[in-house]
Amino acid sequence: MDEAVGLLEGELEVGRRVSADLGTEDVWLAFLRFGRRLFDVSDAPEADGLLFQYGIYSFDGPPAFMLDLTRQFEVVDSAGDHDHYVQVHCELRYELPPALQGLGSFDSWFFHDAGEDLGEWAEGLSERAVWKTIRTLKPAQIRVYQEHV
Repeated sequence: MDEAVGLLEGELEVGRRVSADLGTEDVWLAFLRFGRRLFDVSDAPEADGLLFQYGIYSFDGPPAFMLDLTRQFEVVDSAGDHDHYVQVHCELRYELPPALQGLGSFDSWFFHDAGEDLGEWAEGLSERAVWKTIRTLKPAQIRVYQEHV
């Protein structure tokens, strides 16, 4: 888990010289490659999950459309009880043209231990109307970071 941010950043750089060249679909495919990597996590249910979420937010500036691709790991204490989560985010920010203003917000989780197929989850997301709107856009900003929650 300690190397997760570096691994995601490495996936984003595969075949690219400059991250500014990355489009939404490039980032999504890199995130899915990262999502297929297995990590040493606890045996707790939902200890390793992927989150796809979007919406219009103004956390630290003017409103922007944000797509947040997150991997969440549960960290347990020495007794095996929940201690906290580590989240590795790949946050894409876009300008706010009319096409993005009407998309609302949405989130969807995938957990490796839930018996679902990652490819099917990803395919279902790529069939959503939002994907048809943003897949060819270049984000104004891509930010990769890790936080404890």
